[in-house]
Amino acid sequence: MWPKLIAKAKEGGLDVIQTYVFWNVHEPVQGQYNFEGRYDFVRFIKEIQGQGLYVNLRIGPFIESEWKYGGFPFWLHDVPNITFRSDNEPFKVSKLVMRDF
Repeated sequence: MWPKLIAKAKEGGLDVIQTYVFWNVHEPVQGQYNFEGRYDFVRFIKEIQGQGLYVNLRIGPFIESEWKYGGFPFWLHDVPNITFRSDNEPFKVSKLVMRDF
């Protein structure tokens, strides 16, 4: 599907494909990551590059208000004392996300 759509975009005069990176689909359960199949954005980026186009990644953690929880994974609600999109300790990246790396 993607190779044909990317080719049509190029034929239409586009030179950049923009896409979101949804945290909630790549880590649906805390500590369990999914970058396989349709969630393999490296393969997607290489496909775009292979057709001579650029990529603009829209990386979160919050990506858009139209997506449920703005792209945050649902398991964040289980983090004690969390306040979304704030400067409180449970929400800070160094405490939540980077501990797995």
